[in-house]
Amino acid sequence: MGCMFSQLAAKFAFFPPSPPTYQIKKRDDGKLTVVSSSSSMPMPLVDDSSLDVLFIDTKRGNKIVAFYLKNPYAKLTVLYSHGNAADLGQLYDLFVQLKVNLRVNLIGYDYSGYGASTGQPSESNTYADIEAVYQCLQTEYGVSQEDLILYGQSVGSGPTLHLASKLPRLRGVVLHSGILSGLRVLCHVKFSFCFDIYTNINKIKKVKCPVLVIHGTEDDVVNWFHGNKLWKMAREPYEPLWIKGGGHCNLELYPDYIRHLCRFIQEMENMNTKIRLKKIRQQLHLPTRSNTTRDTTNRCCRFKCWRPRCPECPKSCCINCSWKPKCLKCWIPSCVVNCCQWPNCSKCLRPCCCSIRCCKWSCCVETNSGLNGKQDG
Repeated sequence: MGCMFSQLAAKFAFFPPSPPTYQIKKRDDGKLTVVSSSSSMPMPLVDDSSLDVLFIDTKRGNKIVAFYLKNPYAKLTVLYSHGNAADLGQLYDLFVQLKVNLRVNLIGYDYSGYGASTGQPSESNTYADIEAVYQCLQTEYGVSQEDLILYGQSVGSGPTLHLASKLPRLRGVVLHSGILSGLRVLCHVKFSFCFDIYTNINKIKKVKCPVLVIHGTEDDVVNWFHGNKLWKMAREPYEPLWIKGGGHCNLELYPDYIRHLCRFIQEMENMNTKIRLKKIRQQLHLPTRSNTTRDTTNRCCRFKCWRPRCPECPKSCCINCSWKPKCLKCWIPSCVVNCCQWPNCSKCLRPCCCSIRCCKWSCCVETNSGLNGKQDG
């Protein structure tokens, strides 16, 4: 029953452009290229050397199309999951602007049944689609999750949070007009049902990286409270962007959109340095021991720190010997058997402890004998 409801929900949730706005062709050298299906939508892709057109196989047997745009100055890569009624042909110009302004590599893909991708659109297919794109980034371009930012717009927030919840070392997530769930877009419900799709309200809690939420206050398709709720439920929320007067499909036209995104990307780039410094500090601090096994003989506190060594013993001069007064001649902590408690000989200036140490010196013997003679007399 749940599967039947999910298929029914998919019919109302996905609206791929028909016909697609682009076509894939193979050149004489074997490289894939893109041509526009409509003369009203020119796509200057033929001479774009920074664009790779890919066909990617998914685990559900579909072939999806992906555009990979390279930026030679990029440090991070953005994986873009687009909205409902769009395909890559309509988003190419936006991808170029984001690649240049954000200084990132960007890969966008069409879901199964969208554009030139095969198969039928469904929730499970979109999950397989984004997982296949992520594997392609790892194998073909060497992109690790530490250098990856997931971007989900509208329906694209579903596969975005699905993948983000599985990547613990992801750099960041951007939710653009995101949804709490498919059913919550249609009606205000407080519980999740078996036939609901894209239950982002449950998956957002599993994301362990910074989450930026962008939403328009006048969105008449996905109400603003969806974005506000996602931002409040995020484990590491980033400063959100609420665009006053913004709708569902026009947020890219506002100057605050690209300005806020640039700041987010810059902070995500700098996060790499912060993580390295944190690891270095953790390596410098020795692990703490439990109260039962902690050795307090050589330490002055629970943290191990550098202390000068006592010249009398191999232990740190913090508890055992530092409280003792130091000999003015040898700087060794004084004790009864040492020399510092005895007066010096008037002739050799050596410590004069007659019966213990100084009798071997002739001058001390004389002094000692003189003292003995006086005592005898």
